[in-house]
Amino acid sequence: MVAGTHGFQPHNPLCEEDTPPNQAAPCVVVIFGASGDLTRRRLVPGLYNLAREGHLPAHFCCVGFARRDKDHGIFRSEMLEGVREYSRSQPVDANLWSSFQEQLLYHRSNFDDDEGYVRLGRLLKQLDSQFGTQGNRVYYLSTQPQYFPVIIERLRRHGLIYDAGSETDPWSRVIIEKPFGHDLASALELQSHIGHHLHESQTYRIDHWLGKETVQNLLIFRFANPIFEAVWNNHFVDHVQITVAEDIGIGSRGNLFENQGILRDIVQNHVMQLLALIAMEPPGNLSAEAIRDEKVKVIESIAPLSTEDLDRRVIRGQYGPGYVQGESVLGYRQEGDVSEESAVETYAAMKLYIDNWRWAGVPFYLRAGKRMPKRVTEIAITFKAPPGHLYDCGLLNNVLAIRIQPDENIALKINCKVPGQRAVIHPVKMDFRYNASFGGSQQEAYERLLWDCMAGDSTLFARIDEVLSSWRLLSPILDHWKSKKPDSWPNYAAGKWGPEEADAMMFDGGRRWRIL
Repeated sequence: MVAGTHGFQPHNPLCEEDTPPNQAAPCVVVIFGASGDLTRRRLVPGLYNLAREGHLPAHFCCVGFARRDKDHGIFRSEMLEGVREYSRSQPVDANLWSSFQEQLLYHRSNFDDDEGYVRLGRLLKQLDSQFGTQGNRVYYLSTQPQYFPVIIERLRRHGLIYDAGSETDPWSRVIIEKPFGHDLASALELQSHIGHHLHESQTYRIDHWLGKETVQNLLIFRFANPIFEAVWNNHFVDHVQITVAEDIGIGSRGNLFENQGILRDIVQNHVMQLLALIAMEPPGNLSAEAIRDEKVKVIESIAPLSTEDLDRRVIRGQYGPGYVQGESVLGYRQEGDVSEESAVETYAAMKLYIDNWRWAGVPFYLRAGKRMPKRVTEIAITFKAPPGHLYDCGLLNNVLAIRIQPDENIALKINCKVPGQRAVIHPVKMDFRYNASFGGSQQEAYERLLWDCMAGDSTLFARIDEVLSSWRLLSPILDHWKSKKPDSWPNYAAGKWGPEEADAMMFDGGRRWRIL
């Protein structure tokens, strides 16, 4: 039979069903900053769900490392409340929790206290003997970024980070929460500090969005469906929009957000990761390095922004008082711990071009903002209009919309004839919804990423060249904004889709932001 015909399946390097999945190895997970919300809301509920579904290693335990004075019992009670409130698996299984809580321990120490790390080392050896964790370690840094180099240096100094000589030797890995740096210079400085103590293979820079099921499905959708990959280029695509909208304000994060802004908080990590995944070339295989190589190529191919571009193609905004879902809300400058004259952006939009053969000439429109009318994250690929004028009746472009959150779905808008004697054309949607097709609650992002780290799979974590490439693109924007203070702020009301300047940027290209 001829290769490629019916009945013959040639080898596909992107299809690895016959490859056994990685296994989460026995280990101790140490969470630095365990008194924070992330541990109670996401990390421990994620570990509990992994245990409930049989994915947690049989030989496992978790140590919370923080400065507050508490014992194992208090820590376990706090974590139980977190699981009751935030776990997707409800109600809490009393029998499972009874055994799971025995694997939760608390270690009190300051992050710069050498004696605390000496005691941690003794505790970990005791846990290896008690739980059979074989000396394997995952250190999760859920702390303020200034503590990252402090903690990593102390771990190496006291022999708690070590290099595995072979696959059978104990290993140690470090998960680092975002942000990785404040700009290009600080990211380079941070990498210089931790690079003395950690190999890149041990460093897991987490962006929890990469653990979302719809984001993971982007590669499957693109490379397992040739009908889409065939038109995934500048011959057929008119433009791409990526929207990350939040209806919430900053809550109690005033001090933190005043030092970040939306460009650092959302665009540099979440949005750039979505851009890289949607625009990347097919990797040679499904290894972490092959996939991350292609993502880096995309970011490095984005055309730098000129000084003129920084004013015309990059828009910033800040929300004022308004109404969100019928409720009156404060403006950003009235939020707690925010300056009355703050120049920190709560909205950013930009128009970028990727200078490669696939995407040359196709604009990518990115926007992210707080106090938008609704919470939604979406990638929308708008295809070019058909040639000719067979149906000169205002045909709408075909649009492929990939909804990341909430209500994860993929929808294709096409033009169809309305029943009747006349040739009336109306747009309709072909719609796939995750819950309708697969049912049940989906694995949450932190569950997947914690498991991946325990299994040694870094595919969904950011490599250092990804991070630095993103900062090289965006740091000039931050420098420009710093030198040119905004006037007439706030420039959009809470509950609106951003400032008028962002709409004008789209109109200039004859396009509009999608109505979401």
